[in-house]
Amino acid sequence: MKREIYDEDHEAFRASVRQFLDREVTPQLETYAANHGLDRDFWLAAGKQGFLGLEIPEEYGGSEAGDYRFNAVLTEELAKVNMTLPSCVGIHADITVPYLVHLTNDEQKARWLPGAATGEIVTAIGMTEPGGGSDLANLKTTAVRDGDGWVINGSKTFITNGGSADLVLVAARTSPEKKAKGISLFAVDTTLEGFSVGRVLDKVGQDESDTAELAFENVRVSDDDLVGPLDTGFISMMQFLPQERLGSAITNLAHAKQILVETVQYAKDRQAFGQPIGSFQNTQFLLADLVTRIDVTEAFVDQCVIAHTKKELTPVDAAKAKWWTSQVQNDVLDHCVQVHGGYGYMNEYRVARAWRDARVTKIWAGSNEIMKMLIGRDLGL
Repeated sequence: MKREIYDEDHEAFRASVRQFLDREVTPQLETYAANHGLDRDFWLAAGKQGFLGLEIPEEYGGSEAGDYRFNAVLTEELAKVNMTLPSCVGIHADITVPYLVHLTNDEQKARWLPGAATGEIVTAIGMTEPGGGSDLANLKTTAVRDGDGWVINGSKTFITNGGSADLVLVAARTSPEKKAKGISLFAVDTTLEGFSVGRVLDKVGQDESDTAELAFENVRVSDDDLVGPLDTGFISMMQFLPQERLGSAITNLAHAKQILVETVQYAKDRQAFGQPIGSFQNTQFLLADLVTRIDVTEAFVDQCVIAHTKKELTPVDAAKAKWWTSQVQNDVLDHCVQVHGGYGYMNEYRVARAWRDARVTKIWAGSNEIMKMLIGRDLGL
């Protein structure tokens, strides 16, 4: 079924993303994996192409596309390569940068946005804490007023881009007595005294990503580093989460779809018992099932993209898209591994790495269980 949500401009942009990935990124994937992170050359090259500035106003070096479909196209093409690229780029350009665009003053924009657009400033977002998981309202990191500034103490974990970020948007408790209404956001320069990267974490998948633990020990920041009004951080996080979850959904779907395309071709090429394995009825029925799941899911996600482009996407629909696509993704990839047989368990095959990379999508951006709770509450339950 032909997709109707993209026009010629979007497809031209898609072609430029593909060329960039083929020319400058794909040849470096093994290096990224060995180093457990994307190098600075990647970020600078992506910035030069304008891929990091889709949310940033032109006066600060971005393109301010004003059309989320361009974000979606970029995310789809990155996800076709692997799960790391849309994760790392998304955290920077699609998740952290919007906070800096919409919640900062002119001085802060001028300080942070040009570098974020060029890739000279790589960003991360520090929400999740050890023992906290999806419970953002119960975070322990504190920012205590001290003279004309603030002193931050605490730790964060599972932070994408954590090992290489130049700027971390940190959620910290500024008014403990207010509970969720006492959380604020600070943009923390990672060169500040007291900031440290604990570990680049050894994950099951996504070897190319520098997911890290972060520690804050008496890190001093000023009021000029406060992002948004004091004690409104939790509200801001809730407002920006739908875009994060939609980005996750787009990633999940595009990633699974690409590996399924490759698996269908494998079923045509792989011979067993004197014929292609795709000629067996069981394989035909299985692939027909998987293709249908992908196509039907894509129709819903496309409608979510349209809704978000019109600023009409609800948190509940974003939750539906996030949990459902991650479930479909993992189901599809599990079957794709099975179709590949023993080769599907070999890391040299893309399907094996994709299978490993995808498992986290049912956990991050709010676990699927949390997504179902949000949907259930919307039903009045």
